[in-house]
Amino acid sequence: MNKPVVVSEEALAAPVLAADAMRGPAARAASAGPAYIVLAGISFSHFLNDTMQSLIASVYPILKDSYALNFAQIGMITLAFQFTASLLQPVVGHFTDKKAQPFSLAVGMGSTFFGLLVLSVANQYAIILVAAALVGLGSAVFHPESARIARLASGGRYGFAQSVFQLGGSFGTSMGPVLAALIVVPFGQPSIAWFSLIAFLAIVILWRIGVWYRPQITDKKPAPIHLHPDAPSPRRVKIALVVLVALLFSKQLYV
Repeated sequence: MNKPVVVSEEALAAPVLAADAMRGPAARAASAGPAYIVLAGISFSHFLNDTMQSLIASVYPILKDSYALNFAQIGMITLAFQFTASLLQPVVGHFTDKKAQPFSLAVGMGSTFFGLLVLSVANQYAIILVAAALVGLGSAVFHPESARIARLASGGRYGFAQSVFQLGGSFGTSMGPVLAALIVVPFGQPSIAWFSLIAFLAIVILWRIGVWYRPQITDKKPAPIHLHPDAPSPRRVKIALVVLVALLFSKQLYV
């Protein structure tokens, strides 16, 4: 004979959380809608980051005149900067895909902070190369994880979130040369140190974003992805990626 089940009034009044607990962070974020404050913060940080990144090329004329550099040496500064800023991005993205690092954005921005300080006092060509590489390293750490946060904060509106995120970067790229003309040209190389205040502001913002991001991370293994029957073959995906990289390369070649 079955025993009667006794349910207390407290149990009946308690909210049911099982369904929400079973969902992943992305699903919960999508149901909650866009996190506008986080999205605005990561976009503004993108603006600050790309402002400092574009500053490097903007001060080339000053460095060329101050140290009598030739175009080959200017090109090496660009290589040192782009090697860390661009080529290391896939490495950082691969690492953070395996294990998310919520505070890596603030730490990476610290590299930009020190790079600007070193560049402002550099008196040797080798030190200029090191400073450019440090600034580039901050950008390499910033972009992969910040793009992930923009998607996580989108609330399912991925196109909107990505466009807001990219808007900050585009505006920052255009602002760097303007600030260089207003500050660095009249006050010289030591005035580059003032831009480290921008990096410090970005560190504070990104640390706060990391605090928001940390609870969103799950240690559970992701569910296996089942491809749609009409999904493109791996060979076509690789070809599309190669074409995309070629288009981006050609764009940067003349910009």
